[in-house]
Amino acid sequence: MVDARAVTLLLVEDDPGHALLIERNLRRAHITNTILSFRDGYTAVEYLFGEGLQRPRSLLVLLDLNLPGLNGFQILERLKTDARTKHIPVICLTTTDHPADVERCYTLGCNIFITKPIAYDEFIAAVQRLGLILTIAQIPHGGPTP
Repeated sequence: MVDARAVTLLLVEDDPGHALLIERNLRRAHITNTILSFRDGYTAVEYLFGEGLQRPRSLLVLLDLNLPGLNGFQILERLKTDARTKHIPVICLTTTDHPADVERCYTLGCNIFITKPIAYDEFIAAVQRLGLILTIAQIPHGGPTP
């Protein structure tokens, strides 16, 4: 069994308020993993595919869809079509609930699609429930290094 704490969470979220709430409420759900935050698609992709960078072996991506630069669909497609990163679990965590967007994300290979509630209390509760899921989820350890 892989040590779940060894999994690094990559949070790709352009809204700093949402990023703060997500991290704070994952911590409240007893997630102690390292969380790396990226505010746009380009920096996230550079981190994942850039040459000479030392990356953790186990990653899980929390991905917003509405991002400046590369959007979440483009990032998801890039991750899931590259042999070096296709094993990385991706949870789409976004404000959209449009059925076509949900379908597109699953077609591209996302593992879970969660719509961020608009109401503050519901948003907090949803992230804390996500944290509970992450405490019991099995995450692939490693795979080819990008």
